[in-house]
Amino acid sequence: MDQEMEIIKHGNGRAGEEDKWVHDSSVDYKGRVPLRASTGVWKASLFIITIEFSERLSYFGIAPNLISYLTKVLHQDLKIAAKNVNYWTGVTTTTPLIGGFLADAYTGRFTMVLISSLIYLIGLSLLAMSQFIPSLKPCSRGICTRPRKIHQVLFFLALYCISLGTGGHKPCLQSLGADQFDDDHSEERKKKMSYFNWWNFALSCGLLLGVTVVVYVQDNTTWGIAYLILTITMGITILTFYLGKPYYRYRLPQGSPLKPMLQVIENTTSKPKSTQPKSDREDTKPNSCKKYKPTKSMSNG
Repeated sequence: MDQEMEIIKHGNGRAGEEDKWVHDSSVDYKGRVPLRASTGVWKASLFIITIEFSERLSYFGIAPNLISYLTKVLHQDLKIAAKNVNYWTGVTTTTPLIGGFLADAYTGRFTMVLISSLIYLIGLSLLAMSQFIPSLKPCSRGICTRPRKIHQVLFFLALYCISLGTGGHKPCLQSLGADQFDDDHSEERKKKMSYFNWWNFALSCGLLLGVTVVVYVQDNTTWGIAYLILTITMGITILTFYLGKPYYRYRLPQGSPLKPMLQVIENTTSKPKSTQPKSDREDTKPNSCKKYKPTKSMSNG
């Protein structure tokens, strides 16, 4: 009886030791097996939710009023302005395909989110600079019919930097948050469902404030103040996101999925080699006719 109790106690201790670590192929920021108590779950996902709020606030603080800026400030024709908005929207929608591929194959999700956030911040900073630096403003005076060329170049460069930033955010940020929860652990699996609810709440708040408060500031104060608000908010959330680095659980990149696909195609299209042994191939060759040479004794006869 005592022996059985000892075995049960030893088994429970071993199970508790196993539960101490996260065995879902993730690693911590030092490349080790993550410790469950100090990584992941809400202590990590809250950092990720904040930057999602900032990204949606910035995007929807720019996109709804973009055509107004092109027609009222840059004095573009409505048809040209609509075409430019469509081009920008199309690029912004396409870049997540590239960002997701690069993250899964080479960089990992955390690195991709960090790089794309910095590119996003560069775009927002260029927008703010184009409104406050005198040599980069659309006009030297208050109103003009032809904005400066440098302002137009800087403005569109900033927009497409934001497109590139969105390309890294969209496919990676939500997945990085989901990586913080172990599906094989019952408690963390329940918390993961709650995480998606709060994720959508932060996304909706950013969207709502972007299309109301930020657009109101653009229409009733100045474009520069609105862009400055977005730049400061993004900068703060990037810093917050980076401070959470010790608490994240990371999934290592798996390499390009195209390489095994190309290998399969190459194997199926290449000429198959014969698997017949060399000795068997030699036996199946037809016997060559050898010239008959009479022996010395026969020739004497």
